[in-house]
Amino acid sequence: MTEKAAGRVWSARRFALLSVAAAVFTIALKFGAYLLTGSVGLFSDAAESLVNLFAAGAAFWALTVAARPADEEHAYGHGKVEYFAGGLESALILVAAAYIIYTATGRILDPEPLEQVGVGLALTAFASGINAVVALVLIRAGRRLRSITLDADGRHLLTDVWTSAGVIAGVAAAGLTGFYVLDPLIAILVALNIVWTGLKLLGRTANGLLDQSISAEDQRELQAVLDRYRKDGIRFHALRTRQSGQRRFLSMHVLVPGDWSVKRGHDLSEQIDEEVRERLPGSTVFIHIEPEEDPASFRDVGLDRSTRDG
Repeated sequence: MTEKAAGRVWSARRFALLSVAAAVFTIALKFGAYLLTGSVGLFSDAAESLVNLFAAGAAFWALTVAARPADEEHAYGHGKVEYFAGGLESALILVAAAYIIYTATGRILDPEPLEQVGVGLALTAFASGINAVVALVLIRAGRRLRSITLDADGRHLLTDVWTSAGVIAGVAAAGLTGFYVLDPLIAILVALNIVWTGLKLLGRTANGLLDQSISAEDQRELQAVLDRYRKDGIRFHALRTRQSGQRRFLSMHVLVPGDWSVKRGHDLSEQIDEEVRERLPGSTVFIHIEPEEDPASFRDVGLDRSTRDG
């Protein structure tokens, strides 16, 4: 891992610690709100925040492991551990949603009156405001640092904000109307929304573990570099990419005239490598130089047209 890449990982760890601190503080606020009101909706909201704490701890662990340099057993680094953390967060989101539905179902069958609704809702709203700010910070940091862990943690926190908004509405309506069954009904509706978010995060994690190609935006940046060389008659094929946490891995075959010297071909590959990494920081580029006149240069392309020179 380069010094710049390591710096991004350590920076991501600081944001993960922010998530842990926010989770601890909001858990205290939300459980206090539940104890004051006796609302199953607020209890479910507090349980979701407890999941946030476990998820934030998992994110910090994943980023700590990802910061380790490559070694003999992990020559490409430890970046993929972030996808395991993203998968864990997805699973925790789904578990929290199931528990909310389970708890709310029991309260539907046996509604109970609520107490000190105003104070409880104020505490929950304050906690939700904290989560909203931290979630936006994490999502922006995740995009900037290309960390699926921070992005997943931020989106997880956003689901908690939506949970709290729905619960606050349900508890407020129940307290004002005396129709206390609204409390668990709203909790169930919000839980279903959490399930959808968890499934989407799980899909993103699975794509990462399956060596998904770099994003469409990054693909355009890469092609912009290669197009400059195509104008000079340089050809490319067998272009393959994959994402591993905050790192990108790119490989390509570069076709040049067969009478070029080894040094000239090497200098070209170094120049392409440098320009690609400048456009796409955190990339590792593998370049194979081949003579364009030799038919054997094309035999390793395979049948996938997406790897051919366009």
